[in-house]
This record gives sequence, C-alpha cells and structure tokens, in this order.
Amino acid sequence: MATPKSRPRDGYPGRALALILVVTVGLVALMFGNGTTKPRLGIDLAGGTSITLTAKSTDPKALTKSNMDIAVGIIERRVNGMGVSEAEVQTQGSDTIIVNIPKGGDRQNAADQVGTTAQLFFRPVLAVAPSGLAVPAPTGTPSTGATGTPGATPSAGATAAATGTPSAGASATKQGRPASEALAAEGASPTAAATGAASAAPSAGATGAPSAAATPQTPADLSNAMTQGSVPPELSAAFAALDCSKPEVRAAQTGAEDKAVVACSQKAEKGYYEKLVLGPVAVKGSDVSKAQAGIDTQTGAGWQVQLQFNGTGTDAFAKVTGQLATQAPPNNQFAIVLDNQVVSHPEVRGSIPGGSAVITGQFKQSEAQDLANVLGYGALPLEFSKSDITTVSPALGSDQLKAGLVAGIIGMILVVAYSLIYYRGLGLVSIAGLIVSAILTYSIMSLLGSAIGFALNLPAVCGAIVAIGITADSFIVYFERIRDEVREGAPLRPAVQRAWPRARRTILVSDFVSFLCAAVLYVVSVGKVQGFAFTLGLTTALDVVVIFLFTKPLITLLARRKFFLNGHPWSGLDPKRLGARPPLRSSRRRNPSSAAVKEA
Repeated sequence: MATPKSRPRDGYPGRALALILVVTVGLVALMFGNGTTKPRLGIDLAGGTSITLTAKSTDPKALTKSNMDIAVGIIERRVNGMGVSEAEVQTQGSDTIIVNIPKGGDRQNAADQVGTTAQLFFRPVLAVAPSGLAVPAPTGTPSTGATGTPGATPSAGATAAATGTPSAGASATKQGRPASEALAAEGASPTAAATGAASAAPSAGATGAPSAAATPQTPADLSNAMTQGSVPPELSAAFAALDCSKPEVRAAQTGAEDKAVVACSQKAEKGYYEKLVLGPVAVKGSDVSKAQAGIDTQTGAGWQVQLQFNGTGTDAFAKVTGQLATQAPPNNQFAIVLDNQVVSHPEVRGSIPGGSAVITGQFKQSEAQDLANVLGYGALPLEFSKSDITTVSPALGSDQLKAGLVAGIIGMILVVAYSLIYYRGLGLVSIAGLIVSAILTYSIMSLLGSAIGFALNLPAVCGAIVAIGITADSFIVYFERIRDEVREGAPLRPAVQRAWPRARRTILVSDFVSFLCAAVLYVVSVGKVQGFAFTLGLTTALDVVVIFLFTKPLITLLARRKFFLNGHPWSGLDPKRLGARPPLRSSRRRNPSSAAVKEA
C-alpha cells in the first residue's frame, strides 16, 4: 500500500505565487478589456470646480438617506441641464453632498445655482404641440405625422377616454399622450372617470390636422398646425419659435409663477418632444406632504404614484382639478414642473377632494419611483449651504499631477536604493514586491473609476506615496526576523520558517492599525481628505495580500537556492557579515552504568 506524500515543511510556495500571478494578470486584462487604462482624475488634478454642500433642517429626522438621494438626483439634473457635461454629484456622510464640475461648460452659473431650493409647481396646460418634427412631402392626404401619432399606440386608458371619437388616431391626438397618464382621486375607477372626461371632447375634425390643400412648409408651420388648445396672444411668437428638440432649449425654460409660460416636455414619449403653454401656478410643491410609488391594487394596471397634500394644498388641488376635469383635452392636463422643466402632464379625470390623489399610467417601477421622488422633493424641509468651493485651472491641475508623480518616483527610487544597499540580494525581493503592489493598486484604481466613480485626487496620490513606506516596512520586518534567526546560528531554510510567525504577527498588527486609522478618517472626513483615507486603506489591504501571497512564498523558494542557502556575500544573508554565532552542539551525557558495563 502506497503511503501518501507528506506535506513539505515549508509548504507549497509555488501555489501562492501562481494565485497572485493569476489575480494580477486578470485585473490588468480586465482593465484593458474595459478600456479604463487610466484612473479618473479628480478636480484638483484635471481642473474644474468642486462644491461641498451641507444639508440643514429644523427637523433632525429629515436628514435621511432617502431625502439626500432625492436631493442628489435633483441637483445632478439641474447641473447637467445647465450645459455642464459629466458633472458628478454624490453624497458623503449623512449630511454632505459633493458636486464636481469638470473643466468646460458654464461652471460659474452652475456654482451659483447648485444648492438652491428646488421649485416644484403644478400648472394647468393651455396648449400642446409637437416640436422638431420633419416636414412630410406634399400629398393628397394628410400624413401619419400630421395625425399626431407617429409610432405611438394609445393605451387602453387612452382609448377609453376617447369614446365617441371617429378613430383611434384622433383619440390619441386629442389625448396628447402616448401612454395615458391620468390624475384621479385615490380609489376612483379610471375607466369611468375617463369616459366622463371624454364626453366633452370635440370631434376629430377639431384636431387641426393639416389638409392636403394646406401642407406645412417648415417644421414650425407643421407644429403650429397641430397645436391643441389656445395659445395666449402674448406668447404666440415665443411658442411658435420654440424648438424643444434642442437640449439647450429644454434646459433653459424660465417663467414667473403668476403668469403663463412656454415649456418643453423632458421626454420624447411619442418619438418627438412636445412644447406646451402652461398657465399660472395653481398648486405649489411645498403643499405636497407625501408622495410614493406603489402598485395599483384595485385594477392591477401596474405602477402608480400616490400623492397627499396638506391643508392648503388640499383645498387648492380640489378646486383646480374640478375645473380641469370639465375641460376638453389638452386643457384637462395638469403639468408637474420642477425647476421650470415639465416632468409630466397627466390628465385630470375628475375633481379630487380629500387631499389624496393618484397618477396612473403605463409606468415602469423606476419611472413611478422617479416621479414620486420629484413630487416628494417639493416637501423636503432641507436647505443647503456651500461650505467649500474650490476652483482649479487645467494648467494648475496638470502641474499638481506632475508634482505628485515626481514625488512618488523619488520615494520609490530612495526605497529601492536603500533596499539594494542594505539588503543586497533580498533587496530584489522587496523591489519585486513593490512592483506587484503598484500593478495591483493601479489596476484597481482604474477599474474603480468606471465602477463606482472613484477619482484620483491630490490627497489620494499622497496616500499612494505613503503606501510605498508601508509596503517596504513589511518587507523589512520579515527580513530582520530572518537575519535574527541566522545570527542565532540557524540554517537558512529553518530560519525562514521560524521567522515567519513572529514577522507575520508584527505585520498584521501594524497593517491593522494603519487600516483602522484610514477607516476612521474616511468616515469622519469630508471632501478630498476621503481620497487620502480611501487610498491608504486600499494599499494597506493590498500590502497584506502581497506579503502573504508573494513575499513569503518567494523567499521560501529562494532559500532553496545555493546563492542564498550558502550565504553568498551578496545575498544579504551572509552569516559572517551578520555576526552569526557557531551552532551549539549538544553532547550526550554518558550513562555511568553503561560505562561500567563497557569496562567490564
């Protein structure tokens, strides 16, 4: 019977080296495969403006993660809507929002607007028209685009609301919505309300669709010909010239609360954007006490948004919805306007008393939750103050990046020189370990840039430079423990194994203290200091990986080579140079009785 092979006394170092080699190659391959070969640079290195906002509220319970996330979404939409591309908005801690505005774009305007309280209003819709449509070729009959339904099929709610109209196309045109969104009292039957609302709808002949004899010649003519509702004379010129197909036009809408305004829809729900004329503000967003998304349990039609108003909002909402419910489309629509941008304009299917309402439609879960967040933001008792504003020019950012890289290179050269001079052959092990640690750190930072938005700023570079010393310190601890064993007269291979438990304990304690400091600093700090803490914590964790899976196995393998095993003067483990004591030879005591027997 064959006996199993016994495990080598020094383990299987080749397996550990193979593992870390596979991990390193895999991270590098993933980095190149994703195209993220460079870390994302922060504002202080790439140039731009960084704004730190601190949330305040008279109600401490209002500073919740949910409210902060909603505020982040509103601020991000606001900043990007001002023509600032690739702006980053993220929370830090429980009451801080960091807004990073990169180089390019109107940074000054964005900095002025960031942190101001969002304005949420409900306005009645006076007129609706498509915007940015292509002009069809002249034919003897109206084109499909002229019916107002290009590529849109009315939903069941829209068809029910259009009962009595000549055709499906006319019904969709009258509704003005591709997937019928409706505003009704909570618990009301949408179909019955829709039928009542549609009884006042004019016939299809009132759609204003262009005839063959009056084919529009320009996109503006086509849009005006398809206008539903009444446009006030003072806004007719602005409404006719409004082109909502342009992003900058959709983001630049403004208007007074007590006057009618022109605005754009923010989504091309029917294949094109819509321009609208909105009446004066009827209900303010501050009157919304609660908004949440949920499943329509009565009809099972899908997701809906439930609203609750305070006392002032209940009376105003019941009054205006009662008026809108008697109007023909599109004047029975109620626009939800956030920061002068039309988020939605659902139809009102009846007077909504009681302070509760629901917005129904063919919502996806994410769409219903987004709309509920927008509505709920008007009721948030949060205010933001700008605690810090930092602006860095691209030239200064480039200079700081070069200075950081130069400092890192100088630190690396000094560590390498010290290792080679003092440890000689062992110094090559420390250099190889530093290279592996650098590759792992660089690839992980590059991948984290695209995965979680990590940006390498100047404090993070400082953390990486400090990590060079932490990694070198772990090597030195292990090397000195091995030398101590050699000085005691132990052969090299046993010395490597005996030195490891003591060195391991010291390295783990040292790295744990460094990691704990980095974690505490990351939690309690704000802004750029977190970059230093994050990098310090990451490199400290990688130091443990490198020392366990690379340095120790590599030294174990090298201890089997004659160059190190025999203590070559350039190996760094020369017993004579280290002042090693000769090994103690234990002499066995002679047994007196055995000696007597031998003499006899």
